[in-house]
Amino acid sequence: MQNRISSFSPIIDNNSKILILGSIPGVKSLEKQQYYAHPQNKFWKIIFELFHEEFTEDYQERINILKKSHIALWDVIDSCERKGSLDSEIKNEEANQIEELLKNHPNIQAIFCNGGKSFKNLQKILGKNFRIPIYQMPSTSPLHTVSFEKKLDEWKRILEFLK
Repeated sequence: MQNRISSFSPIIDNNSKILILGSIPGVKSLEKQQYYAHPQNKFWKIIFELFHEEFTEDYQERINILKKSHIALWDVIDSCERKGSLDSEIKNEEANQIEELLKNHPNIQAIFCNGGKSFKNLQKILGKNFRIPIYQMPSTSPLHTVSFEKKLDEWKRILEFLK
């Protein structure tokens, strides 16, 4: 098994209303030290579509759009061993301190999990009847072969919490 990999620091501020959680960054994201850096991952395209923003590759501008839109971003896994980028290859994982993050940011009104792995892990961390809503969203990964339009349509749910 390869060396341990670690997630990034959360992108969050006191204005964040929703938290989007992935599992842990993939190989391309770790190389670039950027969330959702794989060019085929649809995360950023979905965010830009939802908020009617002009798409950019500039990472700092992407982060600015999240903050302006009151979205926080993190991963459920702090560190693990994994060969490649597949969630199914994750071994010996350590959880991020999600409860502490939520306690320190009481404005978070809902959590959206980017795919099944993050959703299942979050339920283990917080329990199934947590005090704020938790939604499993279709993964934005290119391996999740649902059409972009269908993914976008389901991800529109986050807008309900940003009115």
